[in-house]
Amino acid sequence: MSATPPPPPAGYNGYAAQPPLSPQDEKLWSTLTHVLGIFFGWISALIIFLVFKDRGPFIKQHSTAELNFQITVVLAYVAATVLAVVTFGILSILFFPIWVVQIVFGILAAVKSNQGQPYEYPLAIKFIK
Repeated sequence: MSATPPPPPAGYNGYAAQPPLSPQDEKLWSTLTHVLGIFFGWISALIIFLVFKDRGPFIKQHSTAELNFQITVVLAYVAATVLAVVTFGILSILFFPIWVVQIVFGILAAVKSNQGQPYEYPLAIKFIK
C-alpha cells in the first residue's frame, strides 16, 4: 500500500521564496545593474531584473528602470543601423551619441543608486512597469 503525499499549498510553484535583501545588498545590486548595463547591455539588466525583482522595492525600481533604458538603447541602435544603411553610411555617426548617452546615464544612475536614491532615466520608454 503506497501513501500519496498531500497536495502542495495554494500558490506553491515548486521553489522556495527568497528572503528580502538587506538595504546594503539592494544598493549593491542596484549599482551593479547600472554598471553592468554599460558593458553588457540589456542581457545583464534582464538577468538582474528576473533574479532580484521580488527581493526588495529599491532593487525592483532600479532594475526595471535599467531594463527599460537598455531596451530603448537597443531600439536606438536599430534605428541608427537602418538610417546608416539607407544613407550608405553617412548617418553612421549616430552610433557615437547613443553610446555616449548610454555611458553617461548609466554612470549617473549607478551613482544615484549607490547613494540610496531612486533614479529614472529621462530618455527611457517604459516597456516594463
